[in-house]
Amino acid sequence: MTLDGHGVRYLGKEGEMTEPGPDYIFAVSDGMGGERAGEFASRVTVDQVTKLLPKSFRIGALGLSGGCVDLLGELFTTIHRELISLGRSYDECQGMGATLSLCWFTPEWMYFCHIGDTRIYYLPADGGLTQLTHDHSHVGWLRRTGQINEREARNHPRKNSLQQALGADHQFVDPQVGSVGFVPGDRFLICSDGLIDGLWDRNLEELIRSPSLPQSASTPAPRLIGESLEVSGRDNLTAVVIEVLPPSASAATTATTP
Repeated sequence: MTLDGHGVRYLGKEGEMTEPGPDYIFAVSDGMGGERAGEFASRVTVDQVTKLLPKSFRIGALGLSGGCVDLLGELFTTIHRELISLGRSYDECQGMGATLSLCWFTPEWMYFCHIGDTRIYYLPADGGLTQLTHDHSHVGWLRRTGQINEREARNHPRKNSLQQALGADHQFVDPQVGSVGFVPGDRFLICSDGLIDGLWDRNLEELIRSPSLPQSASTPAPRLIGESLEVSGRDNLTAVVIEVLPPSASAATTATTP
């Protein structure tokens, strides 16, 4: 969605925005706690983002809060409490939770907040790929500290065991927050863990930057989804790809595929 002092506009699955004024919000949430409870948890999470963030934005614009990072921390805490409350109130919601990876684009900086094992990747215009977010799991910690490699992390029996998530009976949450300055040509990928089951990091960069001729017929997010499905066969996949266009266009392009 786009966000400014006048209100909110929701973006489609694909397109370009040429307005220089508003901020842009992109997010991916993946539910847990059984198929139906997990789906409900992720839906509540996204609904809370679209409900609470515009309200917080207006308060922040009045100088009553501490900027994007503080607002995002407050947002994640509020969603966490809502999921915990629902889990305690309804038997079918007991133990449900959700991951959330959110990017907030201002005119010069991208602020992000994250919890769980959905991921945010940064692909700078001059090349390379960096995973900005930490997988909140023991396996993620082993990978970050160099004790296991990407292949070992992918095949580890505890790779889906999360130490942090919204709800899911966790008493406290400590989301990861950060920021990245961006320039035209930079790209960002937000995705669920299902996408990574079928694609290595090098595949992500190749498919976004330099697809083969047949692959280039589709936009980046459906391209990633299709390739991951072909390799791993999973159908619980989400990808959002954002590209920063030159100032003359002042646009963010998105493509999302559930």
